[in-house]
Amino acid sequence: MTTFTTQIHELAKPLWLRSAHHPFIKQLTTGDLPLSTFRYYLLQDRYYLSEFGKLHDKIADQLTDKTAIQFLRDGAQGLKNGEIAVRKGFFTQLNITKEEVALTPIAPTAYNYVNHMYAALYQGSPQRAIAALLPCYWLYNEIGQALISQGSPVALYQQWIETYDSEGYTDSVNKMIQLTNRAAEQVDDSERQAMTTAFIRSSAYELGYWGMALRHENWDAL
Repeated sequence: MTTFTTQIHELAKPLWLRSAHHPFIKQLTTGDLPLSTFRYYLLQDRYYLSEFGKLHDKIADQLTDKTAIQFLRDGAQGLKNGEIAVRKGFFTQLNITKEEVALTPIAPTAYNYVNHMYAALYQGSPQRAIAALLPCYWLYNEIGQALISQGSPVALYQQWIETYDSEGYTDSVNKMIQLTNRAAEQVDDSERQAMTTAFIRSSAYELGYWGMALRHENWDAL
């Protein structure tokens, strides 16, 4: 029997392929990506990851499944201790200060992506919000695994790639996939369709994120 996540992964495949072959990703591996662009990406991603972590806790608050709650609580803490900590290392190398972080406006795409996930929870359901979180886990893992053999001549970009091909990260992705499948089993067909929509929209925002970074997107350009 085909799992729910296999089905939605197939539906999102065109978007994910465009992400995998996006100029941002290609320039990351060739080393041609301007450091100013990577810097912009990190500043926006800092906001995104902070809210992404908070959403784990907020979804857990609405669940009763102890295993799911523990995974989400651990995920929220892991973001604080792991991925965000890695970003801080990048910040140090690029001389990004706390003051700059505080003064950096949130770009439209990052703002809308985060709001989409909050809407999936507060205007939808915890199951829908779980589906909305999944592309960030899964897509980055697929990209990391695809790029690890190519690598990047820029040490900073190589470190970014390795973050998403690690054994620990892959284990978290697999657990998130399992959580999403369990969530889909708990709801009716209508809600599973809403979960699918949330997953597809998050996948589209992931694609948009790369373009946001390349354009150094801001509100004046809208």
